[in-house]
Amino acid sequence: MDGTATRIASAREVMALGPFIPVVTIDEADHAAELARALLAGGLRTVEVTLRTPQALDAIHAIAAQVPEIVVGAGTLLGAADITRARKAGARFGVSPGLTPQVAEAARAANFPLLPGAVTASEIMAAREHGFTALKFFPAKAAGGLDALKNFVPVFADVVFCPTGGIGLADGPSFLALPNVPCYGSAWVATAELIRARDWKTITENARKAAAQKPAKA
Repeated sequence: MDGTATRIASAREVMALGPFIPVVTIDEADHAAELARALLAGGLRTVEVTLRTPQALDAIHAIAAQVPEIVVGAGTLLGAADITRARKAGARFGVSPGLTPQVAEAARAANFPLLPGAVTASEIMAAREHGFTALKFFPAKAAGGLDALKNFVPVFADVVFCPTGGIGLADGPSFLALPNVPCYGSAWVATAELIRARDWKTITENARKAAAQKPAKA
């Protein structure tokens, strides 16, 4: 690790950093930098820290300050204020489960790369009208999974997705084989239990498996 931060200007650039974005929930900020180093050692270059715990923003700050080689993002952004707080903590991109006009405007005004969630045709159309063509597809399995994303290919040719929600290691290659899925996200690489146990060895091994995934052959 050379301490160099990767330049990121758009959500598509985040998606292009690798086939997998680990989605993590951190209870103790002291674990954050070690977690990031474990992920990086396994070949992953991004991490999404969900804003679901009181320590999430401190965790984002620790990763941004101590492990700049990994691009840290903030997940579960539910409003414009969350974007402000995430950016202040050092997040370099954001992920939201859906999209509102307020969230869209806040991201645009801050020039903050955002992956807003969309699962229906109407939601995708609304996101496109706000200028977003790189989207989160959540909850992926419950929302139709592979079949839904396949059907979106000819309809929304300019849209790419990062599906998350219920996707495991065995499922990844099938999703990555779709032309509108450059990457996917999941918690299996670094579960909350593994992080609490500080099992960095297992996390690095999981990260290596995730980073090495290739699209399934037809």
